[in-house]
Amino acid sequence: MNLFEVMEVSGSALQAERIRAEVVAANMANAETTRTPEGGPYRRHNVVFTSMAPQQSFSSQFANQFGQPDPEFGGVRVSAVTEDQGEPLRRYDPGHPDADKNGYVAYPDINPLTETVDLMGATRAYGLNSSAVEAEKNMISASLDILR
Repeated sequence: MNLFEVMEVSGSALQAERIRAEVVAANMANAETTRTPEGGPYRRHNVVFTSMAPQQSFSSQFANQFGQPDPEFGGVRVSAVTEDQGEPLRRYDPGHPDADKNGYVAYPDINPLTETVDLMGATRAYGLNSSAVEAEKNMISASLDILR
């Protein structure tokens, strides 16, 4: 793997973590949304990451364990943004415009603490990949300086 491939891997991770942070921010912004265009309360969204590395057969993975060339690395991508299928929270609020006949309102099942931790994780991962890109740039620059 050369330095430019390493930069591509880090770049794909930066893009995936940015999308993850945007989804978490949307979840936090809609934590009290009781009515959506689709009907019902907002549903929490989750990001699913997938490796972009080429799939290998068992025999090639086995061969790699015995000194054969390493597999290619391909980075990460967002393969899907899924909706939580859990039941919404029900709170008693008879004055709310979305209350049912018993006075209960369906709210999104979004825990602000969970969303904050997810956002911190996305921020940390983004920062680490940004540092990796910066280190890679410095290595390329140092390599060019050696050639001068």
